[in-house]
Amino acid sequence: MPIKAITPDYHGDFKDGVEKFHGNQIVNIHWEKHLMFAWPMCVPLPPAMPFGALIEGVLPGIFGKHPDFAKIDWSRVEWSTSKGAFTPDPAKSLTDNGIGHKTTIRFRTPGLNGVNGNAVC
Repeated sequence: MPIKAITPDYHGDFKDGVEKFHGNQIVNIHWEKHLMFAWPMCVPLPPAMPFGALIEGVLPGIFGKHPDFAKIDWSRVEWSTSKGAFTPDPAKSLTDNGIGHKTTIRFRTPGLNGVNGNAVC
């Protein structure tokens, strides 16, 4: 993402560049309509991690305490990033699924809209 400084002689180091994360990349993950998690969760993940491992190994640790989590039908989940909707290939890496450093992944779970359908919890 290009940055335009307010002075022409400004320069500085990015403190959150991918090289600062020891081989990992930062990925933000947001479960839409589940405001028990009011903002995307920021996690360091290896770029070569299969997307299926994200679903099976990472997401339960982040969102598993929510009562809706166990009810998710993963075949119906709607995935998106800033580039738009996509269908991840669980066998392919995050990189091969278009997930890079500081990407935000959003997922919707049709029919699950928080506690009592009110998207509050």
